[in-house]
Amino acid sequence: MSAESRLSAEAVTLAYEHRTVSRDVTLRIPDRGFTVVVGPNACGKSTMLRALARLLRPQAGEVLLDGKALHTVRPRDAARQIGLLPQSSTTPDGIVVADLVARGRYAHQGLLRRWSSEDEDAVREAMETTGTAELAERRVDELSGGQRQRVQMATVLAQRTPLLLLDEPTTYLDIAHQIELLDLVARLHRQGTTVVAVLHDLQHAARYADHLVVMSDGDVVATGDPSLVLTAELVERVFGLPCLVIEDPVSGTPLVVPRSEGFRA
Repeated sequence: MSAESRLSAEAVTLAYEHRTVSRDVTLRIPDRGFTVVVGPNACGKSTMLRALARLLRPQAGEVLLDGKALHTVRPRDAARQIGLLPQSSTTPDGIVVADLVARGRYAHQGLLRRWSSEDEDAVREAMETTGTAELAERRVDELSGGQRQRVQMATVLAQRTPLLLLDEPTTYLDIAHQIELLDLVARLHRQGTTVVAVLHDLQHAARYADHLVVMSDGDVVATGDPSLVLTAELVERVFGLPCLVIEDPVSGTPLVVPRSEGFRA
């Protein structure tokens, strides 16, 4: 994995109005890596992702894209480089799936650039990849939560960006579709896409990430290879969960086993 970083947060302070979430935090995203950010609820994971996606400007410090302050990059240019799947999103009333996914190509349109065969191919490929092609003529507001999540993923993939940010992408998905989506993201990563995902499931994080970021109370407390970072001591300190960390018999990655009193011997 390359040690270079096209996208980084440099000594950023992140806040909403008068509530500071993170202060003086630095985070560098390895190029062509699969970075997963984990941490307890309300620790600043999604806030950091919003800053990396140009949705939240730091009160101090800078988010950099190719060495340039991200807030100075034109929104359309940023959207050609960074795709974001948010936790939740609103859709226009009555819009059908194909039209929503096509909106993922807006950054590639302009006064001198109209809808093209490349755009058509990008939309078709994104829908086929996410298993949403059969939903093309369905209204988005008629879909289940899981179907909507896959449609939103298709919309992001239609952008064809080299950087992909995912905020809890497995929300609303059953276990089979969770693995299916993460396998899809892993394939994109192997093809050269730089991925940053916020996940709650430590098993998924350990299995898919090659770079783990652990956050707590708005700060980055550990980064690196999941096999080195994800220890029983860290899980108990950050999550308050006594556990064992053993080797996953399938993937060979760390597997967190809670020491729970809620089972019968």
